[in-house]
Amino acid sequence: MVSAQEKWTGISRYAAQNDSILSLPADPYRVVLLGNSITDFWPTRSPEFFAKHPHLVCRGISGQTSYQMLVRFREDVVRLRPKAVVINCGTNDIAENGKIPYVEDNTMGNIMSMVEIANANHIKVYLSSVLPSKCMYWAKNIAGVQDKIASINVRIKAYAKAQGLAYIDYYTPMVYGADRELNPAYTKDGVHPNAAGYAVMEMELLQTIYPVR
Repeated sequence: MVSAQEKWTGISRYAAQNDSILSLPADPYRVVLLGNSITDFWPTRSPEFFAKHPHLVCRGISGQTSYQMLVRFREDVVRLRPKAVVINCGTNDIAENGKIPYVEDNTMGNIMSMVEIANANHIKVYLSSVLPSKCMYWAKNIAGVQDKIASINVRIKAYAKAQGLAYIDYYTPMVYGADRELNPAYTKDGVHPNAAGYAVMEMELLQTIYPVR
């Protein structure tokens, strides 16, 4: 039986896959994509992309906040000894998943802590924007979603610049209209990308991380 702690942290979700990776010859170009459901669903909705880029390792867990990603950062990132990590979080913090009130400073603090752990382990960091959304369909009571996303994206970008880190801007090419929603051409539910949406993300990702080589 999975303990409540393991269920909340997700720290065992990728244990077998991580062991398998570590049994293979070292990959000097490995890049871990750390995130929530947007990252979690990516390999399923765009399998050809990951077949073409086997050095990319997805470590997304649906529903997770930055608090949970910070807890499993050592297991799912540091332990894999990657060249780099791409951190994408914030959507579920804003949605107040786990009934954790959204405090932008706390989310930024979690991001900064992950960056500090990566730096201490000589792992290059890429910070990415939160994707646009006008409403979290599972948390419709959350108000001001667009403003909260815009605000934290400004802070993530500024922090990346101050730290000399690359910033991956998924937001700008995917936002749509006055409501600042996720472009309907790129989603079915207003939050998660479809194949076309992931194609946009893939273009933004690759043009930023290729210098890791």
